[in-house]
Amino acid sequence: MRRIHGLTLLVLTGAVLLAPPLRAIPLDASSKKGVVVSTSSLASEIGASVLRRGGNAVDAAVATAFALAVVHPEAGNLGGGGFMIIAGTGSDPVAIDYREMAPKKATEDMFVGEDGSIERSRIRRGALAAGVPGTVRGLALAHRLHGTLPWKDLVEPAARLATDGFILTEDLASSLEEALKGALGGFPSSRKAYGKPTGTAWQTGDRIILADLGKSLAAIAKDGPAAFYEGWIADRIVATMEAHGGLIGKDDLRGYEARVREPLRGSYRGHEILSMPPPSSGGVALLEILGLVEPLELRKESPDSPRTLHLLTEAMRVAFVDRARHLGDPDFVDVPVAKLLAAERLRSESAKIPADRARSSASLGRDLLAPPDEGDETTHFSVIDAQGLAVANTYTLEAGWGGSLVVEGAGFLLNNEMGDFNRKPGHTDRKGNIGTTPNVIAPGKRMLSSMTPTIVRKDGKVVLVTGSPGGRTIINTVVRVVLGALEFDLGGRAAVDAPRIHHQWLPDRLQVEEGRFSEATLAALRALGHRVLEKDEQGDAHTIMVDPKSGVATGIADRRRSDDAGVATGE
Repeated sequence: MRRIHGLTLLVLTGAVLLAPPLRAIPLDASSKKGVVVSTSSLASEIGASVLRRGGNAVDAAVATAFALAVVHPEAGNLGGGGFMIIAGTGSDPVAIDYREMAPKKATEDMFVGEDGSIERSRIRRGALAAGVPGTVRGLALAHRLHGTLPWKDLVEPAARLATDGFILTEDLASSLEEALKGALGGFPSSRKAYGKPTGTAWQTGDRIILADLGKSLAAIAKDGPAAFYEGWIADRIVATMEAHGGLIGKDDLRGYEARVREPLRGSYRGHEILSMPPPSSGGVALLEILGLVEPLELRKESPDSPRTLHLLTEAMRVAFVDRARHLGDPDFVDVPVAKLLAAERLRSESAKIPADRARSSASLGRDLLAPPDEGDETTHFSVIDAQGLAVANTYTLEAGWGGSLVVEGAGFLLNNEMGDFNRKPGHTDRKGNIGTTPNVIAPGKRMLSSMTPTIVRKDGKVVLVTGSPGGRTIINTVVRVVLGALEFDLGGRAAVDAPRIHHQWLPDRLQVEEGRFSEATLAALRALGHRVLEKDEQGDAHTIMVDPKSGVATGIADRRRSDDAGVATGE
């Protein structure tokens, strides 16, 4: 890669792409030939270049995901995991579960200290916090099922991007410096990978080269997922575990499998909703909330009226109680999905929602308390191709920069997803720790997630592709986007820009985006009994909407988080 007259020249296996280093791609763009929208303009353009070369949405998604591992290291990853929904016109949808797994040596109480308290430092960073990564196997499974272009051609662009370097945006330069001053800077391998060679601070416009990451990506491009799970990269992961007290061994890596699962299907206003089943809680909670509010006719008032926000909050409260009580890895526990989403049950629970007051969260779940903390540095991207095949993909390292530990010589960050399990079995307290069975640590088990990649179809055709980062707020961000489109008939930009709210049962408070609602609305909500807390911006819902008549797809990049989010088209 080299700079020419202020442009970044990127050569990709026979294709040449020209893109300015900052805001190279618009926040909105429409095309009948396919669209990619992500938090990085470079990653979106790499995905779109695949569409232009005749690849389909899955090919573009694979290329985009590997590119994000380079240009969005806070969440894009090789060392994490996630979920993907694939659906097209008239085809059977597929859900791919590539969530991380607990190592074989993991134990229920591995994060409990001798004094009986949870040792949070061991959860937040380092090797012990890492689950067995799933991203490379997951992307390979998607490619095997639906890809059309050679695997090598989809991974090599990311390898070249890492090896040749790319220009830092203001957001990434700032994030890097903050991380290096904190946990990232505490590990020599991480400083080596992400520290500025001169020892000075990273600045906007600097070029960063990730040589070791480039070598890992080149190996994965050449040898497929075996390079990661069985080859020299696996050896480096295990060596890092041994050096830093982690648990992942060669058998864990060799035995990891991504799973094909049946997507959850629901309906709303004549639309088919496709979302992720457990071990994600996102699809269950999304369909539950939609089922609870559909009879309440929210469209009688505006999306941001006190009535709309109150009724939606009460539905969120119910869904998050059920999340804490029932949801976990279905390979280990019986998750009563059909019971939770039964139409009769949802009608009954909807009728219980009071129109004139907020309910007490404690009264809805006296035997339970708050779910565990969950990091919000995830990332989501959406893809659709000219034939209407769509991909919604959400993946993560858990916290920003994951566990802050880079695998020595391989250049990628490990996740800290083990903290998404219930940390202290049998112990529940009002500080936000629960120990209920469904999400307790067990070897080979996948930790509960809130990631909610979602595709909406009308008469068999894709009309909406969306998802978001944000920990437990993910679910409610996706709810607001879906309702904006289907309940309030907002256009794509308005649905993505609409102010967001979040209630997760406990702590019993309603979070709203600061400065986005009128004082009169907030006062009305407080008068109903809601404890309103104004917070920072919520989510990052990179979304695609498709006009069912013309077939034109419009990508809408969320403006909340990145200074470089963008949409690239297959034109």
